Amino acid sequence: MTPAKLIIDHDWLRTQIGLAARRYGCASPDVLGTVWWYSVSSVLVAPPLESLVRTGRALDPALAAMTLDVREDGSIVSATSSRVLDGELGPAMADSLSAAIESVVAVSGAHSRALHAIATDSIANRLLWMDATALAEPLVASIGLGLPRPRYVDVNGTAVVRRASCCLIYQATSQPKCLSCPRQPPQERSARLRAALG
Repeated sequence: MTPAKLIIDHDWLRTQIGLAARRYGCASPDVLGTVWWYSVSSVLVAPPLESLVRTGRALDPALAAMTLDVREDGSIVSATSSRVLDGELGPAMADSLSAAIESVVAVSGAHSRALHAIATDSIANRLLWMDATALAEPLVASIGLGLPRPRYVDVNGTAVVRRASCCLIYQATSQPKCLSCPRQPPQERSARLRAALG
């Protein structure tokens, strides 16, 4: 397991984003940084949110308390926290998210506002998967940092996140834009989601 605090080590982070280039192609550093953060942010927010929903008490989201499962190709597949949070979750998540985002911006040149929007969508998705969407808006508000408000929409009876962020993976690979990508006309996004969700 790898200490999560290495995210703020610019040399380590530069290496990880370099490994992302092998997986996603020779995109520009800001695109690779955004793609990297899109996957990692979801992993980072999982331990405190999952424990909060399951037990009523959040695990500490501090980077110093967390470890990451990093594969040889640089992909980060899970995270764990070593302690229960002593304090409020919103400010604690603000500290860890802001430190990580500042590091990604410094190393890759990714846009800070885009990374903040990705953090909102990661939180919204994790809570959706646990059927705890009512927690999303008050939690994001308590985090602050100028995070956009989390939003959900109903598509054929299924709740989905109305994303505020784009992972930019379509700029790094030959893949098309994601079904819920906000960088497509709203009617196109709605039609693709309806088709996919029956």
